[in-house]
Amino acid sequence: MQTLVCDDAPQFKLLTDNIALCWVHEGRHYKKLSPFIACHQTILKDFLDDFWKYYRKLLVYRDSPCKEQADELKSEFWTLFSTESGYQQLDERKRLTRMKISELLLVLEHPELPLHNNPAELAARTMVQRRNISYATQTVEGTQAWDTFMSLVATTRQLGISFFEYIRDRISQVGNIPSLASIIREKSALNSGDTSC
Repeated sequence: MQTLVCDDAPQFKLLTDNIALCWVHEGRHYKKLSPFIACHQTILKDFLDDFWKYYRKLLVYRDSPCKEQADELKSEFWTLFSTESGYQQLDERKRLTRMKISELLLVLEHPELPLHNNPAELAARTMVQRRNISYATQTVEGTQAWDTFMSLVATTRQLGISFFEYIRDRISQVGNIPSLASIIREKSALNSGDTSC
């Protein structure tokens, strides 16, 4: 595994060659700010509006990446997170975000990367809910089978493939549905194709 999209928890730092930070997690740091003064509340609200506008621009970039747009987005990042607001806690939080520029903007070099890891977290939550209901598995093999099938369910869902049809195709050995790995490679190649505007 070369790249991991995650929050900035330290346990992820040495797992892969590259870390891409989740924008949704980064946005949560700002939502935790709770100014009392009305002008600070307005400053924070305006900043959050700009933060999510910038996030939406990154989403657009992922769909049709180009070098010029990447340069503009990098410049806009510096403007958004370097401009002093006069609200000290917000400015400190922005400084901390600036320190993560390479991890937050890895998507400009690799547009195939997602901007957030919420789908993966939702899949993990699904597994935890299932474990709580059935009180875990009885054997190591059962745990491995459970993990495998939960991963297959999540992956087929993300790829827009019916899990039931995929399993039926595999059991019957018809071969109408290509391997998930080849579908992922194909989608990744499409996303990382031409980068000219």
